[in-house]
Amino acid sequence: MAKIRKVFICSNCGNTSPKWIGKCPACGEWNTYQEDIITKETPAEKKRAAWQGVGNINRDPKPVPLTEIKAGEKRRLVTPDGELNRVLGGGIVAGSLVLIGGQPGIGKSTLMLQVALGVPAKVLYVSGEESEEQIKMRADRVGEIAADCLILTEVNTAKILKFATAEKPDLLVIDSIQTLASPHIESTPGSISQVRECAGDLQRFAKESGIPVFIIGHINKEGSIAGPKLLEHIVDTVLQFEGDRNYTYRILRTIKNRFGSTDELGIYEMQSDGLREVSNPSELLLSQTEEEISGSAVSATMEGMRPMLIETQALVSTAVYGTPQRSATGFDLRRLGMLLAVLEKRCGFPFAQNDVFLNLAGGIRVDDPAIDLAILSALISSLLDVSVPNDICFAGEVGLSGEIRAVSRIDQRVQEADRLGFKKIFISKYNTKGLDVSKYSIEIKTVAKIEELYRTLFE
Repeated sequence: MAKIRKVFICSNCGNTSPKWIGKCPACGEWNTYQEDIITKETPAEKKRAAWQGVGNINRDPKPVPLTEIKAGEKRRLVTPDGELNRVLGGGIVAGSLVLIGGQPGIGKSTLMLQVALGVPAKVLYVSGEESEEQIKMRADRVGEIAADCLILTEVNTAKILKFATAEKPDLLVIDSIQTLASPHIESTPGSISQVRECAGDLQRFAKESGIPVFIIGHINKEGSIAGPKLLEHIVDTVLQFEGDRNYTYRILRTIKNRFGSTDELGIYEMQSDGLREVSNPSELLLSQTEEEISGSAVSATMEGMRPMLIETQALVSTAVYGTPQRSATGFDLRRLGMLLAVLEKRCGFPFAQNDVFLNLAGGIRVDDPAIDLAILSALISSLLDVSVPNDICFAGEVGLSGEIRAVSRIDQRVQEADRLGFKKIFISKYNTKGLDVSKYSIEIKTVAKIEELYRTLFE
């Protein structure tokens, strides 16, 4: 029997130590070492013995000159989910390892089950959290049952890889990595050593067999994926599934992607029958009313490589208490304070005596600095109680001196506003270089200072 020993593992980087230490010498983080009980590691050859025989597993690795390696196009498995194909860079790459993390109940398992039911390939769906009956009930709700979708309820990685070797699926889905347990480790499922060991086995299996593997991961209270940071390093792609559970919209962001861009994102709407792709989010994020109200402005933002028009709503009211309140939903509160300071310093607006509440429609969080101009317009509109016309949108960043700065991909923003029927868009005058105004029917207004925006809209 293997000798049992205790080690201390850093939860941030996975570095090990025979005793507890306060500061990790590898990553520099404090109080990250946790005690774990492990056994003496089994040789890698014995670990692979249970699932040898798939693809080129028995091939002995040897050094190969770089000039002799043939660089071909990676074969991709295209899914019926266009949003998932977008964030993956065009489809699922053979032999890739994809990690999906997100809040509990956000829809990770639903998304993976929909992919397993819809992809035109043989899929092995492994669940350590639900029974076969529970998965069948959810499958009846979200889509048409596929004959090539195999369900396995197992947590032992040796048995899972053995079944995967026998069935030879085109796609393997693991739900979730925190429920798996390797027979070579004595610690409980979800511990740092178990997550690290199970992820290593899945990585070797994917690379040597050519079968792509999707892994669902839990997150901790800080919002990062639970387990060692090594888990995110060894996988090829890291996807973050996020959204407010009080809203129906979900965003699938790319945190890491070895086979495509990390600027892409997918947008879904949660419905009673599962997740629905949102191909045109701008129409859903804009106000449905035709009445012009104060404190509302539309911004042309970019989420990754996709242009979106989103409505910003502001409410400015007299402060009842001594200290004015500042509240922002979907926007950085510190940046809101900066914009209020710029308005008060450069234009003299009395925001210091008023409560300010800001909300971005749809529950989506936006970090694009081009939304600054729309927020300023909404704040001034609410303060003066003067509405901004519904056919006007904005795209510009605001500097500390009150100047309107240029933003990236201005042609895509203008094209999206023009496609949705807006009559006028305000941009920075420094964004006009290289912009062909003649090909758009929308009127492009350029401003350089906040004062120009105020005189044009509210005087």
